[in-house]
Order: sequence, then structure tokens, then C-alpha cells
Amino acid sequence: MLNQYSRTELLFGKEAMEKLRNSRVAVFGIGGVGGYAVEALARSGVGAIDIIDDDKVCLTNINRQIYATRKTIGRYKVDVAAERISEIDPSIKVTKHQTFFMPETAEQFDFKQYNYVIDAIDTVTGKIELVLQAQKAGVPIISSMGAGNKLDPTAFEVADVYKTSVCPLAKVMRRELKKRNVPALKVVYSKEEPIKPIEDMDIAHQESSVCPPDTVRKGTHRRQVPGSTAFVPSVAGLILAGEVIKDLIK
Repeated sequence: MLNQYSRTELLFGKEAMEKLRNSRVAVFGIGGVGGYAVEALARSGVGAIDIIDDDKVCLTNINRQIYATRKTIGRYKVDVAAERISEIDPSIKVTKHQTFFMPETAEQFDFKQYNYVIDAIDTVTGKIELVLQAQKAGVPIISSMGAGNKLDPTAFEVADVYKTSVCPLAKVMRRELKKRNVPALKVVYSKEEPIKPIEDMDIAHQESSVCPPDTVRKGTHRRQVPGSTAFVPSVAGLILAGEVIKDLIK
């Protein structure tokens, strides 16, 4: 029977579509990378999606985040995302978590209920905790490495974190995960050398009101905000979702 996933079913088959419908995927961080991952999951027929983020949409998100428009500025991203998912497919079960994932908030989540976890958050501490929690629960996880200060969307690759190169964030993750005896981690990373952002005191620093004051969290203050584009984080997010979908239908 013809439905909104018919074109996808032509490639995957009915059995695979049923697997997706019965899957629950958690996306931690729904900004420039995670937002596009959620979009692809919803449009591919994943039946249940958890979205985790405590940020509100701000003006400077509009250049790269799918939930950011002039109309959504000031609204919580999880609320905007839930509405969009419902507009794509109202039968998708959406669970919103308006929280910032860190070791201190990890107890709020039962990782055993997920079929897959997508890590699209920015902090190393949070990323490491996500990996540890997923590993403990025996749930597959894929992690996004750095997408800021990049201009080449074709430079992304999928690899084990221990086989990555160039990416500064991946280097830190390799070191920290090795200390914790984590044997492997599937990641999306870029081999493009990061570009140094232009030094502009009016737009390049946190004090320039990059985000609404109530969304700036302890421990996340940056001396300089990374540059970003519409066409790099989005590609990373779509690759993340593609890997998850392919793994779920195996």
C-alpha cells in the first residue's frame, strides 16, 4: 500500500521498514549536526525518537540549524523539534528531554531502552559519559567529532575513533577513551584541517550574546565561538543518521 515511506521501502524492503518502525533512537544534542540527524531518522520511518537538548533557538543558529528560523528564536529546541517530527509523521513517538547531558544528569536516562544512540553534543565530558553509558547498556552508539571551523563537506569519513586523524576533538577522545579501556567507538569525523576563525570582537566572542543569557551553562563558556556553515554540520548529521539506519536494518 502506498504511504509516505514507499520510496524508501523500494530500497530497503518491508522487513527493514518494520525494523525501523519498531526502533527507538536517542539523539543527544539537536543543533547543527543532531537536528539533521533527527530529520533523516523521522523521514526514514524510525518509530520512536528521543531528543535531548536544553538550548533555546537563538539568532546565530539560523545559518546552520534546521529548527532555527525567525519564528522559533527564543523557543526550546526540543519543543520545535517535536513539532516538526509530528508534522513529518504524527505516529512517531517523540520523547523530549529538556536537559544538558553530563555525568550529573546521566541517571535520568535508561540506555537499555534504546536501539541506538547518536552523540551530537559539544562537550568532551558529556561525550565520554555517553559512550560509557551506552557501552554499559550494550547499546550501539555513533559519535560526531568536530564540525566547526570546516568548509569541506566531502572530507567526512566514518571510522573507529582509534583510526582517526587530523580532527582535534577525535584526538582528545582517543586519549580519554583509551584511559577508560573503551575498545572502540564508531565516529563521523573530518580530515579537513580546522580553519582559524576571523578575529572579530563584535561577533566572535561569547560576550557578544551568541545565545540567550539563560542558555549559557557553567563549564561551556568559550573564549571564541567556532565558525560554521549551513553545508558542513548538516552533512555530518545526515551521515550519522544514515549509519544508524543501515545498522538498524541489518
